[in-house]
This record gives sequence, C-alpha cells and structure tokens, in this order.
Amino acid sequence: MLKVGLIGCGFMGTMHANCYNALDGVELTAVADIRPEKAEQLADGAQIYCDGKELIENADVDVIDICLPTYLHAEYTMLAMDKVKYVFVEKPVTLTVEESEQLKAKQAETGAFVQIGQVIRFWDEYVALYDMVRSGKYGRVVNANFRRISPSPDWGWNNWLHDTKLSGGAAQDLHIHDVDYVLSLFGEPKSVSSVRNIIGEENSYVNTFMQYDTCVVTVEGTWDLPASHPFEATFRVVFEDAVVENAGGRFMLYTTDGAEEIKIEKKDLTVSGGTSGNISSLGGYFNELCYFTECAKNGTAVEKATLADAATSLKFLLTKELKSNA
Repeated sequence: MLKVGLIGCGFMGTMHANCYNALDGVELTAVADIRPEKAEQLADGAQIYCDGKELIENADVDVIDICLPTYLHAEYTMLAMDKVKYVFVEKPVTLTVEESEQLKAKQAETGAFVQIGQVIRFWDEYVALYDMVRSGKYGRVVNANFRRISPSPDWGWNNWLHDTKLSGGAAQDLHIHDVDYVLSLFGEPKSVSSVRNIIGEENSYVNTFMQYDTCVVTVEGTWDLPASHPFEATFRVVFEDAVVENAGGRFMLYTTDGAEEIKIEKKDLTVSGGTSGNISSLGGYFNELCYFTECAKNGTAVEKATLADAATSLKFLLTKELKSNA
C-alpha cells in the first residue's frame, strides 16, 4: 500500500484527497493544514498534523503531495525532497524562476522524482489532441486557439490568489495551464506577443499570440469575469484536413465528410467533500495522480509534467510572455 502525505487541505487538497481515495493500492495516511477543521474534513483516519513541516518531519509516508499556495511551494518542496523519493507539487511550480532553478538543483542532489500539477497534459480531450497532432493524421496544424476563462477565484485561503505577490495572478495560476500545454505540443515559438491587464488587478487578463514556422497559436486566459459567468476551458485546432474543437461540453471533429463527436470513455469520478472552486469532475486530476502513484509504486521515473517541464513553462511565461508588452 502506497502511503500518501497531503500538505494543504483546501480546495485543491480536497480534489487530491478525492482522487487518492478512488485509487487502488493507495492510502492517504497523513494530512496537514494550519486550519484544523480543514484537515479533519479530509483525514478519515489519517494522522493529522498542524502544519506541513511537522508532517514532513514525522509522518510515515512514501510520497508527499503539496497543495499549498504558490509562494510556499519552493520551501516545502525542498524539505519534501529530503524526506521522500516522490513529490507532487501543484502548479505553478514556484512563484519565481530563481526558485524553480533551486528546486532543480535540489532534485539533482537528492535524486527525487517530482511531478507538477500541470493537469492539462492529462485531461482526456487534450491527450487525444496531442496524439492527433503527433500522428499527422489530419495534416499539419494551421491555426490553434486555447481559451480558459473564469469568474473571480474567491475560494483561496485569506484570498491569497488575488495577491499577485503570492500567486502571480491569473497569468501564473490559470493562463500557465494552456501555455504549458502549447509548449509541450509545439515547442517554443519563433516569436511571442502578449497583452495583459494593466488596470485593476495585475495579470487578471492575458492574451498571447505565438508564431511558429507553419502556424499561429493564440491563448486567452482570465479570472476577471462576473460570478454569474461559467468557467470555460476550450480549444479549436485547425489542421490542413480537419478542425477539432472542444467546447460546450462536446469534443467535435469536422472534415469534408461531415461532423462527428469524438467519444472518449471516461471513469465517472465526481467531486465530493468540497463545494468551492470551478471543478465538477476529477477527470484529469485523477489521471495525473494515477500516473504519479503508479510511478511511485513501481519505482520508475516521472516523465510527464516533470519539474524541468514546469520550470521551462514558468520561465517562458515570466521572461518572454509577460515582458513582451512591458
């Protein structure tokens, strides 16, 4: 039985706890949060610790999962790599490029395997799109658009998400999902141009254009919408011989032969134990933690959504995107 220690029992920690409870051969044996009531809600027999450092120092666990606010990622991940061989850290990997480089150095020192919660790499429709692009079945990509828009994320502890010094704003917390995915799909573009909010909350709206040799990719992200507006994560990719679109709850393929819905068999896993946030299904969260725990159980390297991948995406976002319109 793989023993998991979870640090951070808020919105995302609840999602992860739900996933671990649904995984075979995995047991959530330790939880930590500075809010005792949050830890108690997820414990279900697990040992409760008053903070993450106490868990890292004392818990008998095989892996550690860090679901803390972004500004705490570097400190706790460094400590976790000294404790266990397998560490999972929610995205974005760190608040700064310097911190991500420090984590890479620590990983080289300890030999720990670290996976970052760039969950889009594991979401079924995005996995299917990745395979389509790689196969060349519909020719090369001509144009692509990725869109992630959300109401204000007011569920964060002490409203930390809205403090850009703690979260990096929508650019770093939300927009980076699609940026990371695009980089995994197409690599680094020849040129990039990015426009973001400079009025009101910094980085609450970002629109990026990436120019490649044969296509243009646009990525839109915001969490500055009214509470009445639903969360949306969509894409439209134009190939030479087809259009693939994921929007409105339908995953569609359009060709000269007509339109058809692409069917993907999914495990039915709905959220329980948490009502805030914008997640209605565990979906990719289950997939990424299934992959992570299988690596840990088998003693194999983490090769998807790695620390190096996430550090590259963060560096691209902070040094090329957000500075392109500074």
